[in-house]
Amino acid sequence: MKLYKIIIVFSLLALIISACSTRKGEQGDAATNDAKDSEIQQYNIEVQKDQTKNRFPCDTIALKEYILNNYERGTYLVDFDRTSTLNVPKSAVIYFKDGGDFILAVIAKSKPGERNIEAKNVVGFESSYINLDSTKLGTAFFWLTLFECKDASFTRIWESEVPIHGGFNSMTIKTWKPKNTKYVELNFEDGIISGHRNYNFFLVDGWRNPPHLLETYLGIAHKRTLANVNNDKFPDYWEYRFNSEAWRDSIYQIKIIDSVPFYWSIKKQLYITDKNQRWFRKY
Repeated sequence: MKLYKIIIVFSLLALIISACSTRKGEQGDAATNDAKDSEIQQYNIEVQKDQTKNRFPCDTIALKEYILNNYERGTYLVDFDRTSTLNVPKSAVIYFKDGGDFILAVIAKSKPGERNIEAKNVVGFESSYINLDSTKLGTAFFWLTLFECKDASFTRIWESEVPIHGGFNSMTIKTWKPKNTKYVELNFEDGIISGHRNYNFFLVDGWRNPPHLLETYLGIAHKRTLANVNNDKFPDYWEYRFNSEAWRDSIYQIKIIDSVPFYWSIKKQLYITDKNQRWFRKY
């Protein structure tokens, strides 16, 4: 009788291990098999269709399906970072009207030749370290994309690359008061600098034209803030220089020692400063 019970227990354990291995295998296949990945995405979309009662033209479900059918494999609509573990993830989209029925979306594309990313691995504080070594989980390329909805169909107006691999947190439409210019702020958590980075996309020529990118950030020894240096239509910034000095009992204190104004050069298509002609930035 005891032997019989032992056999039953081992049989159940074998079934559980086999089921877990199958699930892991399926996940692994999705990361390296485009057909499997597409099949899983389509299944999830169909489930969302069945569970969603209030649909509207060009809604988030339709956008996910559009991305699946029109983008290269390994491309996903990203979620906002959850404010708590109890929150339900929300897709990183903003619907608004400003001369059209527009949809802003944050999209992540997998690097060709590597395994497909998993969208959950590029969102939040822990994923901000993926920039150090992203090849094991795949490399993500973020894109801020503007769509317009016409006759229940999507039209891609523009897409602008975000120069970072992970740590996405939030997206907000803001106004730069000096020139009353709209811009889209993408906030990324950054554990490497112990702070955050904002990639700001300025609509200097309106919504229908590609935006102008400017980066700001704040960390323990990193700081860059928005500014209006030369009073043209392009935003500028102050970049701060830090230094650590011995304080008491070999404790180091970090202090700001200088601030450098950078402004956009239309001729060079770079951010430059009058303090040193060898100092320049792309964004």
